[in-house]
Amino acid sequence: MRVLLAVPPGIEKLELYKVLGLRAPPLGLAWIAAVLEKAGHKVRIIDSPTEGIDLKTFINEVKSWSPDIVGITALTPTIYKAYDTAKAIKEYDRDLPVIMGGPHVTFMYEEALKNNVDVVVRGEGEYTTLELVNTIEKAGLNPSALREVRGIAYLDRGEVIVTKDRPPVRNLDELPFPARHLLPMDKYTLFGKPIRIIHMMASRGCPYGCTFCSTSYFWGRLVRYRSAKNVADELEEAVNKYKTNIIVFTDDEFTLGKRFVYEFLNELDRRGLEINFSCGSRVDTMDRDLMKALLEHGCTALYFGVESASQDTLNRIGKRITVEQAVRVFQWAHELKANAVGSFVIGFPWETLNDMKDTVKLAVKLDPSYAQFTIATPYPGTPLYYQAVSENLIEDWNWEHYTTLRAVMRGYKFTRSQVEKMLAYAYRAFYLRLGFIMREVKEGRLSTIITAIKNTLVPWFVERLLRRD
Repeated sequence: MRVLLAVPPGIEKLELYKVLGLRAPPLGLAWIAAVLEKAGHKVRIIDSPTEGIDLKTFINEVKSWSPDIVGITALTPTIYKAYDTAKAIKEYDRDLPVIMGGPHVTFMYEEALKNNVDVVVRGEGEYTTLELVNTIEKAGLNPSALREVRGIAYLDRGEVIVTKDRPPVRNLDELPFPARHLLPMDKYTLFGKPIRIIHMMASRGCPYGCTFCSTSYFWGRLVRYRSAKNVADELEEAVNKYKTNIIVFTDDEFTLGKRFVYEFLNELDRRGLEINFSCGSRVDTMDRDLMKALLEHGCTALYFGVESASQDTLNRIGKRITVEQAVRVFQWAHELKANAVGSFVIGFPWETLNDMKDTVKLAVKLDPSYAQFTIATPYPGTPLYYQAVSENLIEDWNWEHYTTLRAVMRGYKFTRSQVEKMLAYAYRAFYLRLGFIMREVKEGRLSTIITAIKNTLVPWFVERLLRRD
């Protein structure tokens, strides 16, 4: 089968992409493509925003390549562009099967099936997509045949059919490496600047189930690690092929499995691989020795989700950490001169404006290398979403606004406008400190920060503060 996998056109115009200036490779599509290619199917990936392809050009590409199936991926804020793409495909050829996957449609499959999508791939996509493609090859979109495919949703004479869940891939080493050869690897950017980066994932799943995060509900609570050798093999191949040693691990909790981490670092030593990499961690799974070992092996940035200064909020969202643990970890980061990024979330329904200010104060106290502030957003599939729906807190149902940069729900004691102004306050309070500015000057990074703020954050904040709705 000829399978076209796509990131939908038009999403580069959305707020999320404008603010970050980010073009990151669709690793999920590349992994699905690799599994399909291994099974003998012919695959093409169109990363529309990265390649500058608009909807008209995309449809022309569909016409010229003549795929047997089109698969589209989307997140919540990009879902309307995905639906527009599906509609355009059906206007060109109503019989061309359109499948869609990703976190949003995994939980909102009924919505997707009303928007020109034939089949939704729920959850982890590699083997579900493979079985689905094989089924369509043999039987088309025959409803009876589709019933045998685990992990999908589709319509049968107007009735939504949800098949049995597909168990997660237990042995991730059995997956082929992502098909990066199908991606425009020289066109990815950060803050609008071209930078060749290898994105990798060493594990899947998260056991914590934080109420605002969809990771545990999409990938599952079972944490599955690839072997250190398998990860190092992929890394070595990618570094040699794409001539870069800049690696980003996209795992939510890269350091959760300490045994894996130390085995991986030993693999780097054994192979003589000198890389610069960043990864996510938790303040309760990090210790000083582990941080030191990571830094000695090229770790240039550690990302920690601190979330809140309120222990009550940390308990309510299921974070399972303490404020004291955060203080300790960032103290180690200062002692070891590590680049540690702190992530903070404001606007949980029960919070007051003073609670949010306390979180900003904690960020300043911890003094991470950089701070990320976001607004609590009720993504479909998360406990926060179901709480917000049941308590009628959501006031903005435009999925494009679910970027964590806009408030889409009110709180018990605050309005959406108030929390958006608090987000602007948080960034000002952290980044306009004399101490922070002097540090960036000393490290020679001030020009990069100024450019990023000038081109992205400032226009966004001005527009937010002036917005009347």
